[in-house]
Amino acid sequence: MPRWEPDARARLERAALALFLERGYDATTVVEIADRAGLTKSTFFRHFADKREVLFGGQEILTDLFIAGIRAAPPAASAVDCIAAALEAAASVFSPERRDLAPARRTVITANSELQERELLKRARMAAAVTEALQARGVDEPSARLAAEVGVLAFGIAYTRWAAAASHESFARIAHAALQDLTARAAALGEHAPTDVSSAGGPDSGPDSGPESGTGVHSDFVA
Repeated sequence: MPRWEPDARARLERAALALFLERGYDATTVVEIADRAGLTKSTFFRHFADKREVLFGGQEILTDLFIAGIRAAPPAASAVDCIAAALEAAASVFSPERRDLAPARRTVITANSELQERELLKRARMAAAVTEALQARGVDEPSARLAAEVGVLAFGIAYTRWAAAASHESFARIAHAALQDLTARAAALGEHAPTDVSSAGGPDSGPDSGPESGTGVHSDFVA
């Protein structure tokens, strides 16, 4: 087939994932990937910088979509609303065809520590970009960083659930549910007041308070 075929990138991606599963990531070469896809080595390098980018090349696209979603959010939108808009924008790339590739991609990355580190680095860069986009809207730096980390975590949770073979929900719906769950959990962290030390055998209870009070304090911490 002509190397300029419009589906060349998708063919290369599918060929690479198949070979990674068959032979292992480290044992697979760019030439083998191009041959399996029926394309040339030079065509491969027009689409990917190296074979790692077959697995991670989409992260830049996702980051751009996140930022576009944040910028397009209404002026009065909160930081969490902006993250929801970012996830909605990113959902556009998660088609049924992409879902078919997701389990293989996850298997390959999980089996290779270098690829796991690469994924963490890519996620960190995404969080940094989202933080900057939120700050540009006037969100203070600590709040922007927190919202960005929650957003990236929600994205990661949503991707794992969306990629599951039994899942048929849209990525957007799964991502919004994950974000709502995380924000609810974050809010719940401040619902329980700390235990009153003095009522649990603390410093004001005196030396004659007895061993049971001390045990009570210890059991609170280990619980």
